[in-house]
Amino acid sequence: MLLRLALAAALALVWPAGPAAAGTVTVVTSFPKDLTQAYKSAFEKANPGIKVEILNKNTIQGIAYVRELPAGQRPDVFWASAPDAFEVLAGLKLLDNIAALANKAAPAKVGAYPINNPQGLYLGQALAGYGLMWNTRYMAAHKLPVPRQWADLMKPVYFGHVAISSPSRSGTTHLTVETLLQGEGWDKGWSQILQIVGNCAAVTERSFGVPDGVNNGQFGIGLVVDFFGLAGKYSGFPVDFAYPDVTAVVPANIALVAGGKNAEEARKFIAYTVSTEGQQLLFDPKISRLSILPPDQLEPPPGYPNAFEIAKRAKVHFDSDLSETRYNVVSAMFDQTITFRFKELQAATKAIHEAEAALARKPNANAAALVKQARDLAFQPVVGAKLAGDKEFLALFAANKKDAAVNKQVTGLEDRWNAHAREAYLRAKGLAEQALGLLR
Repeated sequence: MLLRLALAAALALVWPAGPAAAGTVTVVTSFPKDLTQAYKSAFEKANPGIKVEILNKNTIQGIAYVRELPAGQRPDVFWASAPDAFEVLAGLKLLDNIAALANKAAPAKVGAYPINNPQGLYLGQALAGYGLMWNTRYMAAHKLPVPRQWADLMKPVYFGHVAISSPSRSGTTHLTVETLLQGEGWDKGWSQILQIVGNCAAVTERSFGVPDGVNNGQFGIGLVVDFFGLAGKYSGFPVDFAYPDVTAVVPANIALVAGGKNAEEARKFIAYTVSTEGQQLLFDPKISRLSILPPDQLEPPPGYPNAFEIAKRAKVHFDSDLSETRYNVVSAMFDQTITFRFKELQAATKAIHEAEAALARKPNANAAALVKQARDLAFQPVVGAKLAGDKEFLALFAANKKDAAVNKQVTGLEDRWNAHAREAYLRAKGLAEQALGLLR
């Protein structure tokens, strides 16, 4: 189900590509140039007769591109973070079996999660976890304590110092939000997310906006996939990164597209990326990803995170099937009640913090009751756990929006969520200000 709602719109943007030159491996990927260029250069040096062509597309566009082209004209390799995307391509019979290319030295699992697809349709090429990065100079200048858990970011001290992107704009942000929801449960997870984003300075328009903003000191703290934080740290920016207890470690994957142009050369490229030499490249400071191989088989920098140790203590056993079934609901809820109502949520959060600070100095039962009402209004998800698990409700958001009836129903729900959020935040702000008035 994942991505199909957005996929239909993306298909119209796909243009057929001409045949690739013999010996050229065409790779569709959402990964940044720093990573892809490093692999392109190293592989071409090791294989002088083969060239690598990188087509950079976000995950939705990449799936659409592969799906739309006929066999014989498709790209050769699909390379991305979201495990759900590979399940979509597998369901469309667009991936060939590459089990024989797996690095036999890699463990079968990281924590409880298989590193390679059990059916052999895609391989884990790197590992990723989710957590917090912060700018050390910013934190010192603002006298802020270093956060270690997601819940820390709900504290008033962090108001205006945090940044996040939107799940609808970033696959890694979606995985971060879904990890929190799976770790805390739907209702508690959403309450934490609403309180954290209420403390944010911005919901950035792209995922790179968060780490870039933390690296340059625009924001103090960012919610990010680990390689953003680690790349900043090991590239010399004044930043650090930590994994909360509620995190997950899952593979970023690579696959051979069925009906590609140069399958033989593509297999060599895939095998290279998961080889010991290819895995060592992950420690390039600009890449800074976690390897599928245990650290004792490589030469990581001193103090580099061990993915397998992180997975052992991580409290989330990530369920990609669950993530897939509610992908569009999570994205729509976040946008309608957070992204598009950010200023109102931020204002309500600020008013609640001020009222609670006054209450701590001067207890008052009536004021406390008003603040509780404000919290209940501002930090309660618009969709509860029961509805979020309803198959018919989830199916509606997975259906094709080109169907007029589906589009009308989904749009109507989203409009109601948006209006509800606006009213709830305004009422919460008013109640908090009323409580503060009683304490003056």
